[in-house]
Amino acid sequence: MSAERNLALLLRGGTVIDGTGAPRFVADVRIEGERISAIGARLPTQGAEVVDVAGKIVAPGFIDVHTHDDQILLSAPQMLPKISQGVTTVVIGNCGISLAPLVHADAPPPLNLLGGDKYVYPTMAAYVAAVGEARPAVNVAALVGHSTLRVATMDDPYRAATQAEQSRMVELLGEGMDAGAAGLSSGVFYATGAAADLNELVLLARVAGDAGGVYTTHIRDETDKVIDSLDEAFTTGRRGKVPVVVSHHKCAGPRNWGRTVQTLAHFDAARKSQPIGLDMYPYIAGSTVLRREMVDDVIDILITWSTPHPEMAARMLADIAIEWGCTQQEACDRLQPGGACYFQMCEEDVQRVLKYPATMIGSDGLPHDAHPHPRLWGTFPRVLGHYSRELGLFSLETAVHKMSGLSARNFKLEDRGEIREGAYADVVVFDEATVKDVATFEQPKALAIGIDCVLVNGAIAYRSGEVSSERHGRFLRRTMKRHRT
Repeated sequence: MSAERNLALLLRGGTVIDGTGAPRFVADVRIEGERISAIGARLPTQGAEVVDVAGKIVAPGFIDVHTHDDQILLSAPQMLPKISQGVTTVVIGNCGISLAPLVHADAPPPLNLLGGDKYVYPTMAAYVAAVGEARPAVNVAALVGHSTLRVATMDDPYRAATQAEQSRMVELLGEGMDAGAAGLSSGVFYATGAAADLNELVLLARVAGDAGGVYTTHIRDETDKVIDSLDEAFTTGRRGKVPVVVSHHKCAGPRNWGRTVQTLAHFDAARKSQPIGLDMYPYIAGSTVLRREMVDDVIDILITWSTPHPEMAARMLADIAIEWGCTQQEACDRLQPGGACYFQMCEEDVQRVLKYPATMIGSDGLPHDAHPHPRLWGTFPRVLGHYSRELGLFSLETAVHKMSGLSARNFKLEDRGEIREGAYADVVVFDEATVKDVATFEQPKALAIGIDCVLVNGAIAYRSGEVSSERHGRFLRRTMKRHRT
């Protein structure tokens, strides 16, 4: 499908949900070049291609605030798993894992979540240039990963860093912020980041904050010590003078089910004195690398990939252990390195966090897994269809806000995330009555239904199930000047 730019494009007669949370209204939307030029009734059609969207929702393109798309943006820039959901911008480099700045032929887990262990971009500027050459179908905002910084500067990332190593991390992060990165991410849950103490995190967070960026974090413990781990994140943001985003908030493991009542109250208290946001995916299962300590013989674990035993992808760990005549922990060891979906949350907690006003939507999808978590293909339609339309957890206006305007504001994406005059024309047109995720844990690679048309920077990127042959995404450089708060 071609996506040649016309002089103008007119989306006629749709129902606009503008991304701010305000009530919907019927209007035409006129797009000239990359931006929305007019919104109103019966706009003039001269010089424009007219697209009849009567009866459909016209909303801002969705912003996936939590992705690990660093590599797929370059290797498969059509970005079908995301553009087919109405996603027009992805935030990469989450959980302390970014493709830059690092040159390494054998990067350790969890850096292999990005589709291999070979890293070739010594600076964020080099990665930005690669994105420019690939011209992906979606826009890209990038975080600099703390684990990536540690692996880049240390001979052993599993120990405390020296002052000289921390100084080098500061230099690399500063370069990344100068290249337009949106901020810093950490994943002190993972071994590559776990040895970092609060002072190291604050030192780096301050660099991001001074540059007007954000600090996102996969906290140290999402199970029994979740409150202590939230406090560490909040303290890092407060001392680093930087806004905090807590990644994929959850209370994991059956012992902690129901504790989101406590954790969300903790968010409420902390948000009175500092800027804090959070994101979440709409499923009871998470997905990451195989970790022996997460195998408890209680929760279900679905294998998503295994290097020594690729044939075990899409199998349950318990079944593999029975077949091999060993414990689940022993089976986990034999499957390494590998990945898995961990069914570690309860539905009541998922709904409670999704409904929380400050919660943004992020897929946390892993595009290089052989049998990925269905969130890679289904997150955004699942929120629209299952949680908003079917369960009535919140209005469609609220659902769209959590995917667009709220996300753009937290990540400081200027002129994105809203349908308004002057904003960039990142737009999704969908059918409120039919939009639905189709991807399942059994068949995870499936196109959502009900997403009719997607525009990126004013050009049609996806329409009627087909990706455009042209791509108009770009790297979104942070535009905010350096400052001290």
